[in-house]
Amino acid sequence: MFEIIKKTLTDNSIVGAIFSSISIILLGFYIRKKEIINSTASKMLTKVVLTVSLPALAFTSFMKDINGKQLQEGMGILIWGFAIYILLIPITKIMFAKVKGDKQDVYRVLVIFGSTTFFSTPIVTAVYGSDGTMLSNIFNIAYRVFLYSYAFIKMSGVKMDRENFKKNMKQIFLNPIILATFIGLLIWLFQDSLPQVAVTVKGEVKNYAFLRIDQTVPWLYKPLDYLKALASPLAWLAIGATLAEVPFKKAVAQKDAWTYSLIKVVCVPVINFILLLVVYKLGIIPVSFVGMATTVLMMAAPTATVAAAYAISYDREALFTSNCSLLSTVVAVAAMPIWIVVLEVIKNIGLFA
Repeated sequence: MFEIIKKTLTDNSIVGAIFSSISIILLGFYIRKKEIINSTASKMLTKVVLTVSLPALAFTSFMKDINGKQLQEGMGILIWGFAIYILLIPITKIMFAKVKGDKQDVYRVLVIFGSTTFFSTPIVTAVYGSDGTMLSNIFNIAYRVFLYSYAFIKMSGVKMDRENFKKNMKQIFLNPIILATFIGLLIWLFQDSLPQVAVTVKGEVKNYAFLRIDQTVPWLYKPLDYLKALASPLAWLAIGATLAEVPFKKAVAQKDAWTYSLIKVVCVPVINFILLLVVYKLGIIPVSFVGMATTVLMMAAPTATVAAAYAISYDREALFTSNCSLLSTVVAVAAMPIWIVVLEVIKNIGLFA
């Protein structure tokens, strides 16, 4: 076991990913505290990441050749995405059975929905590369569906009538990241059926789908390549800047917020891992180590911004939610390096292919 941990901690790519994320988050914290950037600038950073960089990252992750194994795993991760959110609904009901009133609903929604897109995807990309990015975006399809349906209903108290259904469907399917994911996913899935273009690659002529712009129109693909590279550093800067704006002392004093943070960042990923291990060993869902690790890091994300916004907008334990959002982010930043090391230990044990 010691040798496995030593090997992990001396792996330059893993150490580099961990150090990069923490140091850039701290840099974001510093430049906001020193007023090098103001609150407007930090919000704009977040907006750029969500509307430009992460969509580019999502789309480009699908610009790769397809094979049977990848297709099988991608569909498995899509199914698991829906399964884990469905399972967490009754699990959190049992977990917080003793909590009464609005607070139970708030606890459950905040525990189920983390900042998978903004917080986890850049880390997954840094550690597991384009394969992890692709799987994280496939996994996030279910996340978006439940976030804009179940979470909205629970926090707002309104019924999902035709008007609300249309509104939430627009929020789901007109989201830039979801749009980029679906477009990229469809190109990846149907690339062998699309019209082909002969391309010379390293002196060899190969046929690619005309929409595989990474090969057929590389000059058009290049801007997306630059934009996707901004996703992780800009997201980490924005996380640090956001942490610098929140009153830390009041949040630290609330024990419930600490309890929530540990459940969100530690217990939920463990539940995800155990359940996924069971369905994998039973042969129900095929999943590789990278697929499993991606889902664990996604579930270890702190409070989702949209979930927190629901609570604040509908006055459902607004102060508690704000404190949870801050503390869970701090705990997640501290826990991510530990999770990455734990996952590498699991990899070396050989529980997943």
